[in-house]
Amino acid sequence: MPIINKLIEIETEPKINIHNITQQIQDFLDSISIKNGQVLVFSRHTTTALAINEDEVRLLEDIKVFLQKLAPESDRYLHNDLHLRDVPEDEPINAHSHLMAMMLTTSEIIPIVDGKLALGTWQSVLFFELDGPRKRTVFFQISGE
Repeated sequence: MPIINKLIEIETEPKINIHNITQQIQDFLDSISIKNGQVLVFSRHTTTALAINEDEVRLLEDIKVFLQKLAPESDRYLHNDLHLRDVPEDEPINAHSHLMAMMLTTSEIIPIVDGKLALGTWQSVLFFELDGPRKRTVFFQISGE
């Protein structure tokens, strides 16, 4: 069974932002010969995440508010005591972003049927930046026939 890997880059904005990467995955599928199998989508950072959900602007704002309530930036976190850690000079204060990422996931596996992602009508693959702005990478691994 062939396995094909792909890495994409995403330039993110400040704070929490959500990127629909469904079309980028489908475009890659359209360029290869695998028509049935699965795609693993993997976020390669500890302050980013993935989810499959609806890409609707008001829902995305609700998700941001929900995540901020779970891990408020203004709360006290030990990870933010940079003077007690051996860190680079540009290390951000971002414990809240790590905690938000833990409430989501770092990967999703999506079936591929007849060359298309087998997502439901309103489902999209969403990439979450929780500590932007940054240049991020997302890894796709497609296997099948």
